[in-house]
Amino acid sequence: MLIHYFCTSKHVCTFNPNSTMKILTAAQFKIIDNYTIEHEPVSSIDLMERASRAMADKICARWTVDTPIKIFAGPGNNGGDALAIARMLCEARYKVTVYLFNTSDSLSPDCETNKQRLMKYQMDEQNAMRPYGVMFTEVTSEFKPPVLEKDDLVIDGLFGTGLSRPLNGGFASVVKYINASPATVVAIDVPSGLMCEDNTYNVMTHIVKADVTYTVQNPKLAFFFPENEPYVGEWEVLDIGIQDPENEETKTPYFLTEKDEFKMALKKRSRFAHKGSVGKALLIAGKKGMAGAAVLSAKACLRGGVGKLTVRTPECNVRVLQSAVPEAVLNVDVDNNCFSQSFDTADYDAMGIGPGIGTSSYTTQAFIEQVSLAKCPAVIDADALNICGSHRGWIAQLPKYCILTPHKKELFGLIGTTRNSYEELERTRDLAMRQQLYIIIKGAYSAVCTPEGNVYFNSTGNPGMATAGSGDVLTGIILALLAQSYPPEMAARLGVYLHGLAGDIVAEELCEESLIASDLVDYLPRAFRALRGKQN
Repeated sequence: MLIHYFCTSKHVCTFNPNSTMKILTAAQFKIIDNYTIEHEPVSSIDLMERASRAMADKICARWTVDTPIKIFAGPGNNGGDALAIARMLCEARYKVTVYLFNTSDSLSPDCETNKQRLMKYQMDEQNAMRPYGVMFTEVTSEFKPPVLEKDDLVIDGLFGTGLSRPLNGGFASVVKYINASPATVVAIDVPSGLMCEDNTYNVMTHIVKADVTYTVQNPKLAFFFPENEPYVGEWEVLDIGIQDPENEETKTPYFLTEKDEFKMALKKRSRFAHKGSVGKALLIAGKKGMAGAAVLSAKACLRGGVGKLTVRTPECNVRVLQSAVPEAVLNVDVDNNCFSQSFDTADYDAMGIGPGIGTSSYTTQAFIEQVSLAKCPAVIDADALNICGSHRGWIAQLPKYCILTPHKKELFGLIGTTRNSYEELERTRDLAMRQQLYIIIKGAYSAVCTPEGNVYFNSTGNPGMATAGSGDVLTGIILALLAQSYPPEMAARLGVYLHGLAGDIVAEELCEESLIASDLVDYLPRAFRALRGKQN
């Protein structure tokens, strides 16, 4: 079964949650492509046919035969895919216009084969009114672009994953022409002009802006970066049975999380469980005026299954917390307004610190003393991260294997500003490996970076979760999992997944626009049930 998850309010992404979702580079995909051809065995043209059939079926399922289709095909194998799709659409009674760009008189062998196969569907001016078939133009020099209307469907098959430099010249002009049109655009595998990983030195105005991208076998790393969303649009992975040899050549640090892995990882409580055996958590949260952060994080921790929660907070927050979270035990700081004094954590199974604590001089000093004394796994969030960002040398003093949960601004405090999301991810990976930390880059496809250098992108969540307090809820969930003895990596990944899943259930039953952080806490039990496969 395919499930959908949202990257923005406009775009929905689809993937199979029960499949292994490695994220491979363009070079690695070529390796597994060749491996499949050699070991299945299957010819390259037949493998192209398989991919094209999967894409043509998607197009037929979504657009009717009355849709005017205009296909732009390049001279390589991406163009071969486009020509094969054109033939299949003709067979399905669509009327198709194809422009094959062969300015160097050098088509790839499979592109040439599909050109010849398409010719039997070719129409000329005399039968142009026939209800289906292909109007075919091979562009060898000058190109007279067609009029692209709002009702047109443009299929972009100019260039695929083999592109290694920015588009320029005539192809850049064609891309700009497509982008300026009101037509709906479908990209084959990747939008033409987009590099699969790093687009730092790309010319972004020379990339096709697709509304839909059908990609083969594995998602591309570039799909997970927000600045590439205008080009990728809605994307879907099509499994065409390409074989991965699972060797050093196809080893990758990038993965998309799998539902089944989390379902199996969920702990089952002993019949004889008691509050002391299912985790004792310490949450250090809240200053004057920020009791809400402590409340949200505390409630999420309790809903996350912890047996006993103690909240360290200043006197000013006591009434609010005792009223809003009566299940929590309060440890009151000596300062009336802020966290100001560290204390022993020996009695706790996990510690969370940061939501709403502020960055005063008292709190700053108490924070570094607290984490230096920590004798249990820890999750560090919000103002605690801002303190680390202002004292970067302190990052080395954080306990190994603790979990950091920064949003964008907090992350920049840790790694410095970056040119784009690719550089941001690489710097975060480096920091996680260098300091032996788990760092969660929060956002669409929240990424968990591990001390081993792996990156796990999350598959749940939606734009409605871009609301104040959402991060406090995540901290509480992760704290609960840590206290229940989930290993830090699993606590981080499972916490992010459940957090997003709760948000998806809220968005489906209410709406994205009205989602607030407390909804995530309220719907967390339903997220647990959904993950276990139980009906809500």
